[in-house]
Amino acid sequence: MKITAAVTPSAAAPFTVCSLDLEGPRDGEILVRVVASGMCHTDLVVRDQHYPFPLPGVLGHEGSGVVQAVGAGVKKVAPGDHVVMSYGACGCCQQCLQGEPAYCRDFVESNLGAVRLDGSVLYADEGCPVHGNFFQQSSFGTHAICREQNIVKVPRDVPLEILGPLGCGVQTGAGAVMNSFKPGVGSSLVVFGAGSVGLSSIMAARVVGCGKIVAVDVKQGRLDMARQLGATDTLDPTGTDDAVGWLLERTNGGADFSLEATGLPGVLRSCREGGGNMKVA
Repeated sequence: MKITAAVTPSAAAPFTVCSLDLEGPRDGEILVRVVASGMCHTDLVVRDQHYPFPLPGVLGHEGSGVVQAVGAGVKKVAPGDHVVMSYGACGCCQQCLQGEPAYCRDFVESNLGAVRLDGSVLYADEGCPVHGNFFQQSSFGTHAICREQNIVKVPRDVPLEILGPLGCGVQTGAGAVMNSFKPGVGSSLVVFGAGSVGLSSIMAARVVGCGKIVAVDVKQGRLDMARQLGATDTLDPTGTDDAVGWLLERTNGGADFSLEATGLPGVLRSCREGGGNMKVA
């Protein structure tokens, strides 16, 4: 079938919108009409080839949409269902069977291999192969192929336009708090970086009952949003000569947990100095 996709033609090149041929769903696969897709820093890292991925290719891994067709054996969803797509996993290795798909034995091949596990390519441009299967979805297109293991059915009355980031940024931040930290009621948390991951961790911290939730960012708009979503304190480190000292004072000698969501080495050092348990997201 013909689709439109934003293709990354070469390293660091602008996305190019063009028409591609996309295979229909095979056994166990699902064809989704993409309604929305978030833009994650990982997409930009791969586009710029800081992480190797064969190009030209179709990226995108925070997609939401409507099921159009399903391959043989698919039982989880049916055409017309609203869904969110996330990362891929084989679903049958020991880690997957133990409920730890993020540690799937074939995680790299499933998500960053650029082809199906059998080596077949999903896309073509006038007969020339175009790589995809990025996080088993490549959601930077009007349609995507995914599998039952990386799809979640969602209520039809929730706008799909806002659900895409649930598949990556939101679950990363919320999962770090709820699944990795598992903080007790009244615990303190410092979040460095109030983007989608950081804000999601703040919402999760509020839900689980953290008492002190500090958001650190250099953009006032993000700090304002952090307050709305549950942060008890906010800090723009450019406004103080001793950000770590400020954090230590506000958290009574150091936070119980700190989460770094910027990817900047200097911020990571402050995260380690200003909190007790350090977790990178």
